[in-house]
Amino acid sequence: MAAIWTEHYCHPGSWDRNFEPLAVHSLLERAAATWPSRTALDFYGRRTSYATLLDQARHVAKGMQAHGLRGKRVGLFLPNTPHYPAAFYGALLGGATVVNFSPLYSPDEVLAQARNSGIEAIVCLGLTRLWAPIQRLLDEKAIKHVIAGDLAEVLPWPKSLGFRLLKRTERQPLDGDPRIIRWQDLLANDGKPAPVAVDPARDIALIQFTGGTTGIPKGAALTHANLSINALQLEAIDPQPRDRESRVLGCLPLFHIFAIAAILNRGVLGGAEIVLLPKFSAAEALAALKRRRCTDMCGVPAMYQALIDDPACTPAAFADLKQAFSGGAAMTPALKERFEAATGARVLEGYGMTESAGVVSVNPYVGEAHAGTVGQPLPGTLVRIIAEDGTEQPIGEPGEIVVSGPQMMQGYWRPAEDRVEPLDGGAFHTGDIGRIEPDGYIRIVDRIKDMINVGGFKVFPSQLEAVLAEHPAVEEAIVVASPDERVGERPKAYVALKDGASASPDELIAFLAKHVGKHERLAGCEIRAELPRTMIGKPDRKALAAEERARVERAAA
Repeated sequence: MAAIWTEHYCHPGSWDRNFEPLAVHSLLERAAATWPSRTALDFYGRRTSYATLLDQARHVAKGMQAHGLRGKRVGLFLPNTPHYPAAFYGALLGGATVVNFSPLYSPDEVLAQARNSGIEAIVCLGLTRLWAPIQRLLDEKAIKHVIAGDLAEVLPWPKSLGFRLLKRTERQPLDGDPRIIRWQDLLANDGKPAPVAVDPARDIALIQFTGGTTGIPKGAALTHANLSINALQLEAIDPQPRDRESRVLGCLPLFHIFAIAAILNRGVLGGAEIVLLPKFSAAEALAALKRRRCTDMCGVPAMYQALIDDPACTPAAFADLKQAFSGGAAMTPALKERFEAATGARVLEGYGMTESAGVVSVNPYVGEAHAGTVGQPLPGTLVRIIAEDGTEQPIGEPGEIVVSGPQMMQGYWRPAEDRVEPLDGGAFHTGDIGRIEPDGYIRIVDRIKDMINVGGFKVFPSQLEAVLAEHPAVEEAIVVASPDERVGERPKAYVALKDGASASPDELIAFLAKHVGKHERLAGCEIRAELPRTMIGKPDRKALAAEERARVERAAA
């Protein structure tokens, strides 16, 4: 199969090449040495140079070492603010391993992941709306240190003053618990951390949680080499020189592996300016694109749809945009055509997963891009299509996508044994069905797993069903994907109640919402006298999924 990319490779250079494994924080050190005065971060107009970002990361590293976190695991529970890059690279400089937490998580989910990963500290913002999960960790004594940043300290003047004066109720009181360390207190040191020897090929830089192929949350153990090489692979397919000045819109959350790979590490490697937005809003993204004349952006299809549907969408916002990377979910050819026509930018559809440290394949910057495909593999990445019997499928035939390469994870974190369960033979069976076209482009055909793709975020029906089953009135629940124009899919529940019990759909929706993240909340709930079953008595998820698709199609007709 590899021969097809040695003969027909759409990216610059050769497919069969090797990359030097690096410590992830060395990407920042190199950027600061090469472009010290170049802007690394823009946050609503407040800019941070590469020299300053490295200095902040060094102070974070020294502060974490002073609190005994060298060799430990540190959680990041942060939206896209300047705290994130400083904490990410600082933790690695200090010899810690990073564990990402989504600010969308419920207190239950944060507690479960904290216990699973064994973090000893977590970095967050001192905001009341994000504090409930942190308080849960403190109440359960599941954490030794909470490092709390202040949004006001990273905002430009006069927004900073306005936040302090007008948003007092949004700022979480931080006094009274010795386990809480203020961000500025963490950084109050000489910025000279003890040197840490890193073996990029062996040392774990990031434990990134995913549902894997089973729906049960697992921590993908990614080494420094996995992450740094994925950035180098992305650089290798870019025909433009490394030192070109680029400005990347950072509206995709940095706690997502796609953003770590394609925005943060790739951006820092090339000395790009990363224009951070704490959450996606079409109006704010359009304003940032125009204000900073962004040349690149990364997002999921739902973001691109929102941008071109917004009344503020004008050609001026996209005047400098050259490339828009799309991943996390399939983009329809119609949306790709509309976005490219409205913006003049080229959409680069790609494919990847947490286990691949971000990106496996992508369409090329120049030349022929095939709508509906995810391009060709990155250099050094082998994609095989495997039949059910384990044999390799010929070109054009569908099968399971199996990936191997230097960016693939070491394995899943095993919390009970405090170790990594290695990949079998270094190859990852994705659980996705695809085929390789005669020209070497990869097309995703279907998904083996039942997960629901909500705007690029994975939602697993089994987890939602388990929560619904805890309601005293629920006998059984099946959750399926309901097609949604805005985010692709949303979960919908079908529920059978216990004899004599009563509960309304709204009551069950509200019950689930208390225990799951925002992206996991139900789009709808139907109560049935009984749920369909297969011939052997299993709940028939497939029948309900087909019924829901048909209902949505009829409504749209």
